[in-house]
Amino acid sequence: IRYWSNIPFITMPLSRAHGKSFAHRSELKHAKRIVVKLGSAVVTRGDECGLALGRLASIVEQVSMLQNQGREMMIVTSGAVAFGKQRLRHEILLSQSVRQALHSGQSQLKDMAIPVLEARACAAAGQSGLMALYEAMFTQYSICAAQILVTNLDFHDEQKRRNLNGTLHELLRMNIVPIINTNDAVVPPPEPNSDLQGVNVISVKDNDSLAARLAVEMKTDLLIVLSDVEGLFDSPPGSDDAKLIDIFYPGDQQSVTFGTKSRVGMGGMEAKVKAALWALQGGTSVVIANGTHPKISGHVITDIVEGKKVGTFFSEVKPAGPTVEQQGEMSRAGGRTLAALQPEQRAEIIYRLADLLTDQREEILLANKKDLEEAENKGRLALPLLKRLSLSTSKLNSLAIGLRQIAASSQDSVGRIIRRTRIAKDLELEQVTVPIGVLLVIFESRPDCLPQVSALAIASGNGLLLKGGKEAAYSNQILHHLTQEALSIHGVKDAVQLVNTREEVEDLCRLDKLIDLIIPRGSSQLVRNIQKAAKGIPVMGHSEGICHVYVDTDASVEKVTRIIRDSKCEYPAACNALETLLIHRDLLRTPLFDQIIDMLRVEQVKIHAGPKFASYLTFSPSEVKSLRTEYGDLECCIEVVDSVQEAVEHIHKYGSSHTDVIITENETTAEFFLQHVDSACVFWNASTRFSDGYRFGLGAEVGISTSRIHARGPVGIEGLLTTKWLLRGDNHVVSDFSEHGSMKYLHESLPLPQRNTN
Repeated sequence: IRYWSNIPFITMPLSRAHGKSFAHRSELKHAKRIVVKLGSAVVTRGDECGLALGRLASIVEQVSMLQNQGREMMIVTSGAVAFGKQRLRHEILLSQSVRQALHSGQSQLKDMAIPVLEARACAAAGQSGLMALYEAMFTQYSICAAQILVTNLDFHDEQKRRNLNGTLHELLRMNIVPIINTNDAVVPPPEPNSDLQGVNVISVKDNDSLAARLAVEMKTDLLIVLSDVEGLFDSPPGSDDAKLIDIFYPGDQQSVTFGTKSRVGMGGMEAKVKAALWALQGGTSVVIANGTHPKISGHVITDIVEGKKVGTFFSEVKPAGPTVEQQGEMSRAGGRTLAALQPEQRAEIIYRLADLLTDQREEILLANKKDLEEAENKGRLALPLLKRLSLSTSKLNSLAIGLRQIAASSQDSVGRIIRRTRIAKDLELEQVTVPIGVLLVIFESRPDCLPQVSALAIASGNGLLLKGGKEAAYSNQILHHLTQEALSIHGVKDAVQLVNTREEVEDLCRLDKLIDLIIPRGSSQLVRNIQKAAKGIPVMGHSEGICHVYVDTDASVEKVTRIIRDSKCEYPAACNALETLLIHRDLLRTPLFDQIIDMLRVEQVKIHAGPKFASYLTFSPSEVKSLRTEYGDLECCIEVVDSVQEAVEHIHKYGSSHTDVIITENETTAEFFLQHVDSACVFWNASTRFSDGYRFGLGAEVGISTSRIHARGPVGIEGLLTTKWLLRGDNHVVSDFSEHGSMKYLHESLPLPQRNTN
């Protein structure tokens, strides 16, 4: 065990040229100079004799990556004592075995007693080996490392402190990674020990305080403290109610219960917190995280620098509103209260929201105008996304109509009995609909999505977390305000929450204890990213909307151009817009084919030729790069097929199981297409654009799902419900139904209550 004199040093941190610490995790990617403190539990093996080589190799790889990005990395490391203990144990065993062999003629290793090893001797034996290991590992990445051993006096003596400072700056200037450790071989004997004397005085007595002192002395941007726990908890880690504290603010010490120290090392969590607060006051941002079992991607250091939600982040800036975790808890509690309301009360909330959309249209359109002006000035949105961002009086009127449809159709959505069974005499089972729980809906450039999704969540009794794109910030803010105003009439304002913090989408997708279902609304890239990031939370949606229209040989001339024009040109940015047009081979070089091409040219649709279509033409349009392309604009692919069977095969191979259409007057061909195409929506002689919750009479939709589990196609109220089983008995036990029991199973289906169809 290492001990340090508790002599206090400089009473206030040195002034910082680069200003205050970072206020938010997202800013950590700008950190230039970084100190990584490796606790003894991180560096050593579980048996405390030797180093955790695989873990160290990963740490060195991450530090090297950041160093090669142009950052200035420093490591404060433990491990010399553990490495030395391993070497000395080996030497003692070898020495004892030789002596016993000489005296008794046989080795009795199992009877050998290894003496207690003195820590300073272990450190002396381990320092060189530890440094040699670091040098060998960093050499793999063409990085040079240098060892610096410090003692208490190096900070106490002003000249030595300046010398140390100059040495570190020179090493950093030469792109060398300094590896700093306390010189445990000459550590003074144990003295009465005291912890850090508040945040204005720090004494270097363990590697936590050493790392904090170095971070402030060197004007470091970020201090990463790695230990064997995930961070700070509001109660002892491992207890049932323990919750990881995402952000820790000065003054929050009273909310933390400190447990025991780690299995090895000098500093406990209390020492880490006090050192972190001292560094924070000195202008250095701090993150305390788990370096033994990283939970994010296995690269805890680089994840922290990228701003991911890892460990506990120390910040001096306390947000005005609740954290996203608190919002999740508020949403769950509000959702349960919402589900307990009478159906008429939930409908009343939605009717009120519909009225507010029209009554407050001027304020809504004014906020939307601000969003549009900012997006146009910054030039960050493509034209299709600008169209999605734009609201209008007609859009708001349509929204209000859709919301009233939802209210009218939601009267018996929650608590509806869908199955009744008499299990035995006086033992009846019911299956009833219930809300899923808490929904996280992530949407971009679609402010009209907010009231739609909110109404569906209210109707289905679900709590709701909304994460909108920053391009629609003003619109989302006023629409959420109106939603909460409507919810307030029955005291359930907290059921719908708008996440306004700098929470990254990837971090939200990890809140598996707060969120029951994620619904992305946006680009295919957004959906793919969310599906990849979601950890243990189901995702409802579709990553792409590659919709096909197949024109059969028996297609009506009058219907073809109307359906194709509507499918492609009415709203090309929509996920249910036509992307690939399949033409039967016999229609090539016919008047119908010419009409299709002429119409697309008039509508200024850019045509890409599929491989087979291109082979039929002498001078063809640009050949398509991929038949799995969602253009989202006035572009489409044309491909040729030989039959309806080939059209179905093409759709299965290149489609996204969203919406596919056949245009034909042949009922047999149409039925074959309808039955064999395995997509969420399959239409005959109708535009792909009908694939929509409002047009289906659902009032609105939270999205279109191409999943094969739970909901599929446009997802309305029914898709946001699950079921639970209610069993009502009278002193029933399973043993009564055994072979010699007194009761027998009946399993009789019982009639369902009459539904309210008004």
